[in-house]
Amino acid sequence: MQLTQFITGESWVILSEIEQRIKEKIERVGTPLKDWEIQINYGIKTGFNEAFIIDGAKRKELIEQDPKSEELIRPILRGRDIKRYGYNYDERYLIATFPSRSYNIDDYPALKCFLEGFKPKLKQTGEALTSNEIEQVMAHAKVNGIPLKEKDLKTSRKRTNNKWFETQDSISYWDDFSKQKIVYPEITKYLNFYLDDRGFHTNNKCFILSGENLNFLTAFLNSSIFKFCYRDNFPELLGGTRELRKVFLEQIPILKVSENTNKEFKKLVLKIQDSIAKQKPTKALEIEVDEKIFDLYSLTIDERRTVGFIEIL
Repeated sequence: MQLTQFITGESWVILSEIEQRIKEKIERVGTPLKDWEIQINYGIKTGFNEAFIIDGAKRKELIEQDPKSEELIRPILRGRDIKRYGYNYDERYLIATFPSRSYNIDDYPALKCFLEGFKPKLKQTGEALTSNEIEQVMAHAKVNGIPLKEKDLKTSRKRTNNKWFETQDSISYWDDFSKQKIVYPEITKYLNFYLDDRGFHTNNKCFILSGENLNFLTAFLNSSIFKFCYRDNFPELLGGTRELRKVFLEQIPILKVSENTNKEFKKLVLKIQDSIAKQKPTKALEIEVDEKIFDLYSLTIDERRTVGFIEIL
């Protein structure tokens, strides 16, 4: 027998009786993430990544010119870099001149010199660039080996009260990037979540989730039960990708666990991350995570078999 689940204002799906029972069991004991002690925030919008996101060679050059530059250069992950429990780091760095930090760019002469070449584009006025300004920016990009298309230089960044050398948005939660957090892409086929303890910043193609019980949350969000019950809660876009915007994720009801349970999952998450770092298989550990989550939700043998191990590669 199949049951149709209708939710007003949302898409509907047809579930078998056992699928419906599993979903109801999971949701009955869960608390929507919006009611957890967590914060979900966008990554950083610079307004012009070509100036603010640099590679390792440029970072080294800027620090050699002025060691103080290192204070404002942070490693950054993009949406495409996030993997299940891990990441592929492409050695990209952010010049983190957040408006909320009120930096004096004159204190960082190497960074000032580098950014000044892009100044016509970086002005936060929304005004059209002149042909001379476009030529200046294109020449500066060429000298620095930065691929740039003239069509991207029609206007300066959107109008704000921020200074020309600052990133586009204020990022009042800038300190959260240095804390333990879950990083995940906004749009993805794979529903990948990475627990970060290394202080990575992220671009605006990612979200960061900080707050309580992050080890358990990382395990749950990467688990088979999450994919089984909630994959269809996220809108499907072209190419089979899913949109993991905050408004969708924060509605997901998840079981609140004790600190001791969170510590148990911490051990497993660390083992998986260590295996990834050593390029070892993680499937057995991920199945162990699934089994522990099945136990928490008291799934029967038939329910566990119905869910199975869901690996989206």
